[in-house]
Amino acid sequence: AGFGRKWTGRIIVALPWPVNAPPSLRLPKSARHAAVDSPFTLKENDAAMPIQHWLLKTEPSVYSFDDLLKKKRERWDGITNALALKYLRTARGGDLALIYHTGDVRAAVGLARIVGAPYPDPGHDNPARAVVDIEPVRPLARPVTLEAMKTNPRLKGFELLRLPRLSFVPVGREHWNVLLKMSSAKL
Repeated sequence: AGFGRKWTGRIIVALPWPVNAPPSLRLPKSARHAAVDSPFTLKENDAAMPIQHWLLKTEPSVYSFDDLLKKKRERWDGITNALALKYLRTARGGDLALIYHTGDVRAAVGLARIVGAPYPDPGHDNPARAVVDIEPVRPLARPVTLEAMKTNPRLKGFELLRLPRLSFVPVGREHWNVLLKMSSAKL
């Protein structure tokens, strides 16, 4: 129980398994990235990675979910916050996202899918800026308002409520299921 430590000759490395764990319980040496809501570490874009879930915020007067439905595919750009960019860089093709309208709407209104891996923003020279392409899946049967999220005790710790200024937010599996149930949507 607990995590182990291993001397590599230069530094002590914290292992995600006990030092004496059998090889079948250890993760591969090539493991590098972890899914947001997964305790396991696997290679980026590994087929064994579970689908991650996200919430992407947009001002509907600038770009709405209806615009995404019309265009069928769009580059999700404009993210400048360092933590939001860090989250964006861990997204993968096939991940699912709730599209959340800010401003007067303040509600999750639709489901989208991330089409591919993040890539440098072609509209900026700053290499730290990244974007992903998304496509619509479907509108939510019933929008999930911010007020409904705040009053649901099962959403305690949800990143949108904890860090409301981020425009690209991870959604853990439990929170994702609660939000879909609140919207009467099924996947």
